[in-house]
Amino acid sequence: MQQNDHIQFRPQNQGYPAGGSTESKSADLSKRGVIVAPPSGNTVEPTLYTVLHRGFDTLAIAIQAQIGPDLFDALEATKGIAEAERRDVQFDYAGVRLLVKSHGGNGYQFIASGGDLGATWFFKKPNAKDKWGIRLSFGSFFLATRGLREAKAHLEDVLGRFGIRYRAEDVSISRADYCIDIYAPGFVAVPENFVMHGSAGRRDFMTDDDKVVHGKSGRVTSVTIGASRNRQVIIYDKRAETIAKSNLNFWKIWNDNLSRNNANLREFAQMRTLSPDPALAEQNRVWRVEFRAGRDLLKDTWNIRTWADFFARFGDLCRQSAEVVRYTDPDPSDSNRARWPNDKLWDVVSAEMNDDLCDMRSGHDPNPMKEVHRERHISLLYKALLGTGIAYAALHGAEFKDLPKALDKLGRDMQSDVLAHPIRAAKQLADAKERYVFIGPDRA
Repeated sequence: MQQNDHIQFRPQNQGYPAGGSTESKSADLSKRGVIVAPPSGNTVEPTLYTVLHRGFDTLAIAIQAQIGPDLFDALEATKGIAEAERRDVQFDYAGVRLLVKSHGGNGYQFIASGGDLGATWFFKKPNAKDKWGIRLSFGSFFLATRGLREAKAHLEDVLGRFGIRYRAEDVSISRADYCIDIYAPGFVAVPENFVMHGSAGRRDFMTDDDKVVHGKSGRVTSVTIGASRNRQVIIYDKRAETIAKSNLNFWKIWNDNLSRNNANLREFAQMRTLSPDPALAEQNRVWRVEFRAGRDLLKDTWNIRTWADFFARFGDLCRQSAEVVRYTDPDPSDSNRARWPNDKLWDVVSAEMNDDLCDMRSGHDPNPMKEVHRERHISLLYKALLGTGIAYAALHGAEFKDLPKALDKLGRDMQSDVLAHPIRAAKQLADAKERYVFIGPDRA
């Protein structure tokens, strides 16, 4: 098993740990790794700009190593079943459980998912001419509940179980997204309020031409600055996106933090929880500011490749991103946009990054949140079953008064079919359990 040296120093600047420390330290501009900004609005003079969540949202990593022959054969056999049955197939190897897809992609022969509490893995067929044979990515749920350090530990544990040997310099961070969610009911995104500082000959700096705006019903819902392979800054209506994607986990994270941060504020006395209720959209608006660092920015500009590089310099990268791209409060009397002051929301965002980025996570237990995820699937399946049952009854000429009997008959018919074809039914049940293995009930 690979024995990597764990990073023992605190991330960013050792003298200014911020996260995990209750001591107040004044900012020193000579110290790197610190984001210098006015105090956060939710820590000194609380306002309606309240931080509900902060942390990494996506992390992609490449490993200069290749899988061994035993693991390759096992993956190949599992993928063969997935291809034949056109579904993801459960794969258990050395204590690691993954779902192997029926296809590869982008040069990787195998793609396997570890679910919300794991990583998505990409494996190439071993090739002496292509040493970078492994890639993995962590999604928002893992990073929000577990954080960056546990992502690193998870990577090392899985590769160790797979018997894959590699060195610290064989790890290459290829993408990192850091986000801050802000409760901002009165905020309106105005694309023209963004100020980008251009610089000739610098690919990582941007101009107004790098701006993309989206919206509907006359309201701007997102503004994106920059390109994904380089520096990208996005501000968007996270509440609307969460509803569209039925992501129930963030409502719990947001509500817990809203209650914790504003327990004694009179303006929140009448508000118990944030809600996806359309009637409460304006009062419950949550905006996300996201700083994305692509491969070109990480490697070419900041020389960030390994974990040590990442822990040492990513805070500086985010700090610069918040300076290169700013959301401002326009001053009509000043034609020089570069002199416009930051909008209060941008000050809050900048201040929140004056912390140990790698330690940032929601602190929520992922297991109750997994229960929410499972209940959502059960609810969706129930609605689908009920709708199908009613349609089935309608095709048999049933009236409304006949529905209970028609549904009872459908249930009996389904039971009879299961008993008549037990092998097929058992196979379908096993397949369903595999498909939902990461959100289903824990097995004894």
